[in-house]
Formats: sequence, structure tokens, C-alpha cells
Amino acid sequence: MSRTERKRGRRVEQILAVAAELFGERGYDAVSLEDVAERLDVTKGSLYYYFAGKDELATAAIETLGSDWTGRLEAMAASAPGSAGERLRALIRAHVAIAVREYPAALRLFLVPRTWPDALRARITEMRRRHDQVFRTLLAEGLESGEFAVVATGTTLQAMHAAMSQAPLWCAGLAEDEQERAFDELADTLMKLVSPGVGSAR
Repeated sequence: MSRTERKRGRRVEQILAVAAELFGERGYDAVSLEDVAERLDVTKGSLYYYFAGKDELATAAIETLGSDWTGRLEAMAASAPGSAGERLRALIRAHVAIAVREYPAALRLFLVPRTWPDALRARITEMRRRHDQVFRTLLAEGLESGEFAVVATGTTLQAMHAAMSQAPLWCAGLAEDEQERAFDELADTLMKLVSPGVGSAR
């Protein structure tokens, strides 16, 4: 890859990160290319060099964020050593750390606001399913082995995702060592949802 291509790649990554933040903060309808350009401190015209319009930019932001985040979790779930419980806890903690330190505002992209265009909303929903499947697979493994017990699988996953989605609000203002402690506490708390004795699996 040439120096020019690397520079262009870094610029695209920067644009997508800022766009994801803005869409997460304000929703699709409230964000314009002018808003993205202003936050980047560039002209609106310069964005057209990389993206044909708002829809293309939003699609790229969703695809990049969703694929990067979920891909990292999928790789961890597939390769991490240990029991289902140890791997699930590591997965929860990694998810929270990524949310807080890398994508605090952009996380809200995946709450699927009803105001998003149908095609983008459908893509977000697909990304959410892929993301959910990483946790669902580990949960099923632990239930099959008898390591986990839950009241209901769907409700357990919903509770986990809801808590993890709030982590940026709880942890963003903490010092690094306090964040590390908060990540551990949240992971340990959510693991109580699958602890034997909580309920029967359904």
C-alpha cells in the first residue's frame, strides 16, 4: 500500500468515526454533512471526495463500526481459552471497554431509531443480530454443559445488552484505574445473571 493510500485510509477512518459519533448523539435526521465537516474542521465539499452523500456516509459508518466491533468479539469468543463462563466474562468486559474507550456515542447507533431510513435500519438490525449471536452462542454452550442456569435466555441477553449499552454513561468520566475496576464490577454483576441457582433455563 502506498503512502497516499495509507493517508487516504486514515482520513476515511477519521471521517467515519466522527460521523458515527454524530449519528449516535443526534440521530440520523438531525445530522447533515455540514455537521460532520464542522466537527472535522473541513469543508463540506471535501467530504464529497470520499462519500457521495449522507446515506453513503451513514452506511459506511454503520458497516465499519459494526464489523470492527463484532469481528473483534467474534475472534475473542473463538480463540479465548477457558470455560464458557470465563470466556463470557471476558467478552462482556471487552465489549464494555470498547464501548467506553472507543465508541461511547456511536454505541447508540445500534439502538435502531425508528426515524432512520428503512435500508439503514435493516442493516443496523442485521448487525445487532450478528453481535447478539456472539453472546448467545456462549450462553448456549454454558447452559448445555450445566455451567450456567438462567430464568430465560432471551431476557438474560436483553438485560446484558441493556446494561452494557449504559456503560459509557457510567464510566466515561472515571479515571483509568477506576474504569478498570468498574469494568470488572459490571462484568461480575452481569455474570450473576447466568449463575446456577438463579432460575431454570427456558
